[in-house]
Amino acid sequence: MFIVLLRTIFLYALVILVIRLMGKRQIGELQPYEFVITIMISDLAALPMQDTRLPLILGVIPIITLLFIKTLLSILQLKSQKARKILEGEPCILIARGKINFKNLKRQQINLDELMEEIRLAGYFDLSEIEFGILENNGQMSFLTSNKSNNSSNSSSNSSSSKPRLPVIYILDGHFNRNALTSSDKDDEWIIKELKKHKVNSIKDVLIAMTDTDGKFIYQLHNDKEAK
Repeated sequence: MFIVLLRTIFLYALVILVIRLMGKRQIGELQPYEFVITIMISDLAALPMQDTRLPLILGVIPIITLLFIKTLLSILQLKSQKARKILEGEPCILIARGKINFKNLKRQQINLDELMEEIRLAGYFDLSEIEFGILENNGQMSFLTSNKSNNSSNSSSNSSSSKPRLPVIYILDGHFNRNALTSSDKDDEWIIKELKKHKVNSIKDVLIAMTDTDGKFIYQLHNDKEAK
């Protein structure tokens, strides 16, 4: 009995340490591959707890191996946009300008009842309020509405009745986002020209560059704390 107690305490501490090293995310924020790794770690820890005939090392080695795989994949995603697309997928637009994209809805295996439930839970009851509804990589829905709360005194020159645009990210971590460039009919020269207007001469210095919902070009350098 005492051995079982010690094994349980050790494996519990090991799993907590591994989960902490994997990063601070809630279950609902995990990507599919992260969720799978988390489930596998819990199963691997449970086996040596239940069966004292199994050597403890048979649970420790697979858990450490999964931590190594998770760390390796995280580094790969930071370095490669293609790797992020393969491992995490891409956000999917389910609603555009108040219209449901039924083709994307079927592809994501979501029925209309589920979609309407998500809309209501987000606090909206009229499709016409929603400019864009996006299914994020973690399975959650995010919405951009036509009623922007932009009542501050430093509002832009755009009229309050103008419809917001979907933000487009052109540069991520010093690399061009080719999909965004193609879909928005922009090229490398356009981005470089926009950056030079702000006295930025190299995209390698740019952490993120994008247009916001008003179509305004904003960016942030690696050593900046606020977007400009």
